[in-house]
Amino acid sequence: MRRRFTAIVAVSTKTVTLATTLNDGTNIVDTTGTTGGLSPEIQVLLFALSVPGLFCLMIMLGRWLKRKRGVQLGWLYHPFALGVAVYFSGLILRLNWPILYHAEWVTLIFCSVFLIALVDRYLWDYYFKQQHNVEVPKFLVEVLRMVILLLAFFLVLRFGYHQTINGLLIAPGILVVIVGFAMQDSAGNIISGLTLQAGKPYKHGDWLMIDGKYAEVIEINWRVTRLRTMDDIMIEIPHRQMAAQNIVNLNRPVRRHAMRISVGVEYSAPPTRVKDVLLHATNNARGILPEPKPKVYLKNFGDSSIEYEIKFFLEDHSAYHDVCDSVRTNIWYGLRRHGIRMPFPIRTVQIERPARDRQHDVQNTARVMLREQALFKSFTDVQLDALLPRGQAVHFGRGEKIIQQGEQGDSMFILVEGKADVMATRDRVQAHIATLAAGDCFGEMSLLTGEPRSATVTAATDCEVVEIGKAVLQKSLKENPQLVTQLGELLAKRKMETEGILENTPKTEVIQKQKQYTEGFLSKLRQFFEL
Repeated sequence: MRRRFTAIVAVSTKTVTLATTLNDGTNIVDTTGTTGGLSPEIQVLLFALSVPGLFCLMIMLGRWLKRKRGVQLGWLYHPFALGVAVYFSGLILRLNWPILYHAEWVTLIFCSVFLIALVDRYLWDYYFKQQHNVEVPKFLVEVLRMVILLLAFFLVLRFGYHQTINGLLIAPGILVVIVGFAMQDSAGNIISGLTLQAGKPYKHGDWLMIDGKYAEVIEINWRVTRLRTMDDIMIEIPHRQMAAQNIVNLNRPVRRHAMRISVGVEYSAPPTRVKDVLLHATNNARGILPEPKPKVYLKNFGDSSIEYEIKFFLEDHSAYHDVCDSVRTNIWYGLRRHGIRMPFPIRTVQIERPARDRQHDVQNTARVMLREQALFKSFTDVQLDALLPRGQAVHFGRGEKIIQQGEQGDSMFILVEGKADVMATRDRVQAHIATLAAGDCFGEMSLLTGEPRSATVTAATDCEVVEIGKAVLQKSLKENPQLVTQLGELLAKRKMETEGILENTPKTEVIQKQKQYTEGFLSKLRQFFEL
């Protein structure tokens, strides 16, 4: 037994070689037994025993990498493991079979697949994602995979079979042209994809507006961008089309973004009141970000309604429809509680009788309030009835200036409903003088004498006022001349009260001042009203 083993080892140190010629004339050393003259049967037996053993070791290595290291190995790992087992078995036994030469280079191609799995695990997943928290675009991952595969393929052709790339491209010229035309669109998509990735206009998870539709980016590969609409419908858009259109990214520069809803409301509803109702409804809707605060704008005057626009902010656009539903629901209930109508989109011929009734109600209220004013106590009911119908009922919205300090005025106002702030500027300092409420009058000195406004009156809330202009009072004074004398005496008395003349002043001096001031005001009244 020992003699036979010694003989085998001695014989194995010698090699018997044969020559095999490839198609291109390259000589490859071949042998019917590179292990020193072993019979082909023994070579095959040793080869058949070593290949399964090495294959099992490679499979065990693959399972360990997959389970312990998280390397995702697919079914292509099995031909790679088999190729490694065949190659190393031939290398150990020093076999020079021609089939082993081809197996070596084919195994190199399968090795590139194994290398891709390692790059995915340790470069993209471990180094970038886990260590640096960087999400690498799938498009770049696929491009690197393609580069590794092509590199392995060209290495095999160049060093394994001595084929140059030029030779491969020139030889089948017609085939190259056909493939070039077929790959024209794909090449354009790849180049456009590289351009998009360089600019990074969007990434996985961003919400885009494409052709008026909102969709979320779910995948970016080497050819297309895949998006998912709010109806869970997938859309594939080639990179060439994506690069050719304007991309609206709702999540850049931050995920918070503004959206808008339009609402039509009847013309008779005061805008400030409508804005308050819409703003309250929006603030109480689910999904609205508290900051920045929602805003309401008067957008347009339509055919049958005033159009308002509500601006609010979202962070998760997938909840857009739910948020809009909540806002619109709150708006419906809010407008209904406040008696504000959302008219149908139709054109109607409207008779303004309700407006006249409103005007009449406001003037009746103003008549009662005017009766309480000292300035008009001298007017009889008939005179007031003649005066007020000529006055105009006016509505001012919150924040509007009813009169402005320093402006010329020839009218006075009766505040029927609401509140107003009186502000005056003295020595470049603005001060709050008073707050007017329903029943107060203001602007009468400008009406009676034409003097500039002495203060600014701003509506603190929506205000209903009756404005009595110079022309209205002028007609009443011409019809009742005795009212001029009564107004002159009243104005003189007011001025004396302001100057403190009525207190601690001799009676003769009071009578003299009364006469002087009355004549002065009568002169101004007659001149101003052209009496």
